[in-house]
Order: sequence, then C-alpha cells, then structure tokens
Amino acid sequence: MNPQELSEQEIVRRGSMEEMRRLGIEPYPAAEYVVTGHADEIMSTFEDDAPQREVTVAGRVMSRRIMGKASFMELQDATGRVQVYVNRDEICPGEDKTLYNSVFKKLLDIGDFVGVKGYVFRTQTGQVSVHAKELTVLSKSLRPLPIVKMKDGVVYDAFDDPEMRYRRRYVDLVVNDGVKDIFVKRTKVFNSMRQYFNDHGYMEVETPILQSIPGGAAARPFITHHNALDIPLYLRIADELYLKRLIVGGFEGVYEFSKNFRNEGMDRTHNPEFTCMEIYVSYKDYKWMMEFTERLLEKICLDVNGTTEVKVGDNVISFKAPFRRVTMIDAIKDFTGIDITGMGEEELRDVCRRLDIEVDASMGKGKLIDEIFGEKCEGNYIQPTFIIDYPIEMSPLTKRHRDNPELTERFELMVNGKELANAYSELNDPIDQYERFVEQMRLSEKGDDEAMIIDADFIRALEYGMPPTSGMGIGMDRLVMLMTGQTTIQEVLLFPQMRPEKRRVKDSGEETEEAEA
Repeated sequence: MNPQELSEQEIVRRGSMEEMRRLGIEPYPAAEYVVTGHADEIMSTFEDDAPQREVTVAGRVMSRRIMGKASFMELQDATGRVQVYVNRDEICPGEDKTLYNSVFKKLLDIGDFVGVKGYVFRTQTGQVSVHAKELTVLSKSLRPLPIVKMKDGVVYDAFDDPEMRYRRRYVDLVVNDGVKDIFVKRTKVFNSMRQYFNDHGYMEVETPILQSIPGGAAARPFITHHNALDIPLYLRIADELYLKRLIVGGFEGVYEFSKNFRNEGMDRTHNPEFTCMEIYVSYKDYKWMMEFTERLLEKICLDVNGTTEVKVGDNVISFKAPFRRVTMIDAIKDFTGIDITGMGEEELRDVCRRLDIEVDASMGKGKLIDEIFGEKCEGNYIQPTFIIDYPIEMSPLTKRHRDNPELTERFELMVNGKELANAYSELNDPIDQYERFVEQMRLSEKGDDEAMIIDADFIRALEYGMPPTSGMGIGMDRLVMLMTGQTTIQEVLLFPQMRPEKRRVKDSGEETEEAEA
C-alpha cells in the first residue's frame, strides 16, 4: 500500500502495531491458540448455580468501554458475540501494568483479534460475560471497520451500499447482521439435497470443467486456449452429456454439484459463474422425476427453515407437495389467448409481432416459443408449478412424448416467476439425437450463437446403449435465494462477479484511474 493512500486512522493503527512490537508484543503471533468456548454456547448454557467454568475464547473486538482500571469489550466469534470484563490488576498482576495501560487502553482497536482466558459469570446488570484473567493479542486490524452507530435517530457508518458489500464481502460478513446466516443456510440446502440423494443410493461424481465441446445446454460459452495441446477449450455450460455417459457406463444414479459458466448477461437472477445440480437416474421418466423433485424440495425447505413455507418479498411460497402441472401450450393459451398448436416458424413469428415481442431472423421455432412463454407467462407462476410437455424444437436432448411426437417429455419448475428446475425423459435414441444435433447446427448457421454443437463422442456413447433415464437440473443459487427469502442472486453468492474496481492513483502529481480486481 502506498503511504500516500493511507487514511489518518490507518496511519495511527500502523503506528500502534509498531508500538506493540517495541513493547515486545507480537501483533501477529504464530503459535496455536486453543479455544474452548464459543459465544453462542456460553450465552445459552450458563447457569447461575453451576460450578464456575473456565473458558478460553477468541474473536474480533467489536466495542470497548474503558472505565479506569476496569473495562468491558464485546468479542465477536464465528457464532455470535460475548461480553468480556477486563480488570487491570488481574490481567497485569504485580507492578507492570503495560499490557493494560499501553496495549488495551491505547493500542488495541475495534476490529483487532484477541484471545481471552478466564471464567464465565453474570454481571450486576445481568449480562453473561467472560471475566478475563489473561489477554493475548492475536491479530492487528490495520483498517477501521464501518461500525454502525446511531445518534438522535440517525444511522452513521452503515455498510449498506450493495456494490461495496459485494466487493468487500469480508467486511459485510463482520458488520451486517444476518449476512452470515444466509450462507449458513446455503450450506444446509446443499447438505439436505446431498443427504436425500445419498439415502436413495445415488452417487456423487465429478466431470470436466474444461471441455472440448460445450454441450448439454443452449448457452454462449467462455472460450480459452490450452497451450500444450494447442486447442481451444470451453468452460462448461452444463455437465449433462458427461453424466449421461456414466449412465451408459452402468451407474444407476449419478449427480453432481457443478460450477457452470455462461458468457451472457448479468442481472438480479443471473451471474456468469453459477452452481447447478444435475442428477440422472436409470429406468425412470419425467413423471417419476416430478414426484421426486416435489419430495426433495419439501424436505429441503423443512430442513433449512423448519416449515414448508418461505417469504420472498411480498410472496409467501409453499413447497408442500404436490405441485401444480400445466402444459406449455396451455400456459401460453392461458396468458395470451393464442393456441400455438401446430404453428410453423412464420406463424409463430407473426404471433410474436402481435404480442410486441422482439425477435430476430436467427430464432427458430423453439426460440420463438421460448420468447412467448418467457415474456407473457413465466413471471405469473409464483407458487411451484411444473410446466410440462414442451414442443420438440425447444428440447434437443429430450425424448419425444409417448402420446404426441410433436412434443417432448420435459418439465420446468417455475417458482416466484422464475425457472428453478429443468428435467426430461432423456433422449436415448442415438439416431434421433444425431438428427436433433444437425438441426441445432442449422440454427447456428442462421446466427444462433447458443445452438448446440454436434458431440460425436456422446452419439457414440448412446450407440452403445443407454437405458431409459430421467435427468433433472436445479439452479442452486436460485434455490438458495428462495430458501433465504432473497430477491437478488448477488445476496447468496459470497463473491459475485463485479466490474473491475477503479481507484484513484497519483502519477507524477496527477490523479488517474486504474482498474483493480
């Protein structure tokens, strides 16, 4: 850090760090510090008539009240906050009071990490606290935390600007109540889902992130280059085709929590890097998968929130099974009054014009139907609803419908106006699959940069035979949004993608802007 860029407070804190060292106190000690108690457990289990309990706690100093030789500070650890009582004569027995007078009163700052050995007691005001017998500096904070203060009803130093919160999540987690709880619940969502799959006997696997052909979804990929092989590679847009290869290989059920990457727009529900879960189960179809998905989401909601209902914005959403089922064609008819059954590409293009939906020449029949549904229908489904039986042009990896060859056995689960899950009776006819890939290549030639590429090895795998299979993908970030009541994806990603931060630097006396990650 250039000294010219330091604030006055940062200069003072660096001076305190050097003064500690001059006094023989290392502000960043290397030795292990063994913790025997945590804030939430200390606060919840204390009993006045129980034997005195010795504890060792550690955490970040969040406040201090110095009153002569006796003081209080609030310590924040991973579980919450606990008050610490510090008496000069007890942490500094004898005549040398340097630790208290110089370090605790003058050199210790809000944000510093300290360790405290002592015992648990209740103060005269009724506050469960730790009575310090020994104090150890564990880490010096060189930047001041934006601790929220209130005076005369006015809030000061609130760390509530969304861009700053997402860029400096490490500060957001420290000072803003409830942020850590979102990510604790995120982990519970993953654990609950993983337990459900494992209890059914399905196996968690890993598939490649760098792929020679981006497949398994209609999306624009990120492209990179492998120097040793001298070939282009793509960050995966989906792991579907690899997981289905494993079904060909004999696994009955496989699933993966995968990081996927799509070089597309960013908004309140999209991030270019996101987490998806995909599962494939042999000898099942999309009807079975709907029931499986209902039970899964009901269980997750109960495990995470203790109820089958969650509040997201103004909506109370119930994950109590079963969920409603509506065909794609009926959904469009319900919200536009138009029956698209049997319509060709030009007829659909005319429907889009009548509905004021913007389209372009690269869009084939599937994309046009998708635009109609997305613009006029999707946002209306607040309660969990399965949209089923998609036109074949929209679903190049899906088995034809057993009752209508113009449709496919596919569903998407809509919740709170957005897609949460996508599932098929998987296409396992290699000839039909090849023809669908060829049709996708025709769309690519028309300018559709999201059309799928022919994956010859996947076709070869299908030619060895894949049993009847159902597969399903869930957007995990959107699921966490629902389970935590959040309305933007950035709130459930620890480090969402951001534009490079610009900071002002001085160069030869002139200020310029420079990008910073």
